[in-house]
Amino acid sequence: MNPLRVAAEPTRFEGEDAVALTCGDLSAVFLPDVGMTGVSLQYRGREFLALPGGPAAVRNGHTGGLPLLAPWANRLATRHYRVGRIDVSLRRLRLTTDANGLPIHGLLVGAPGWRVDELAARGDRARLAASIDVDHRAFPFPHRIEVVVDAHAAKLVVDTTVVPTGRRRVPVGFGWHPYLRLPGTPRSHWRLRLPAREHLALDRRGIPNGASHREAEESAPVGRRTFDDLYALGRDHRLAFEADDGAAVELHCGVGYRCAQVWVPAGRDFAALEPMTVPTNALVDGQTPLVSPGGSYRARFTLGVRAPGSSA
Repeated sequence: MNPLRVAAEPTRFEGEDAVALTCGDLSAVFLPDVGMTGVSLQYRGREFLALPGGPAAVRNGHTGGLPLLAPWANRLATRHYRVGRIDVSLRRLRLTTDANGLPIHGLLVGAPGWRVDELAARGDRARLAASIDVDHRAFPFPHRIEVVVDAHAAKLVVDTTVVPTGRRRVPVGFGWHPYLRLPGTPRSHWRLRLPAREHLALDRRGIPNGASHREAEESAPVGRRTFDDLYALGRDHRLAFEADDGAAVELHCGVGYRCAQVWVPAGRDFAALEPMTVPTNALVDGQTPLVSPGGSYRARFTLGVRAPGSSA
């Protein structure tokens, strides 16, 4: 039997400096200089991430691959928010916006400034640790974000930690946005598996309107359905896309993630299962956790993949 290959090493990806993690049949590639974005997740040679527009699109602020959305995930309803006694105006600031002009996806998509703190291959896992300091007019709450990625067996485990670096408490509202694909199977033939959950109703702008209803566990074909839906998770935090040939990708929202967004856009061959620490617009609504100086907030999610014809 061949020994398990485990490696964490610098490489290149489409002309960009990159870091590759390998653990047996699993490999992942991240671009620290382009927002610490994951740009490839392969298992047994099959690619499970979509990267529309390539690294250049991410560098220009477009999401793709596996991007971190911070300090807020999804969109904000207004260009003003208040945290304690601190009023923050986003007016006249250059921010990424959606079709309605709402600030979306925070400040770090494609951003430089990440430091690689550790590359290690030990035992049966490969690790990448990186960090970035954040202090911006749009988010004047100095903090450090630490990301640790472990490749282990057929899973990618991602820990994200917010550590205040100033005197202010830091509101926590980050998430991740995996652009997922099931190699070899058209999206209309995927099944979407969802746990029992609370479906949070959104207005026409994608902002929660305060209504919600319970939904039972389900597994149903994607077919022609589209989604841009927000869920508060219950006891089971696992969501998945699955194909009849055995291919699958499962998101497990671990400690620190209360919500998940399911995004299945029309006319595309990918979809997203997004772990979110808080609901959309929580920063404006004043519903974010606050981390005091000397403390920290850690959240973990896992992406597990299965190749066609595989049982593991």
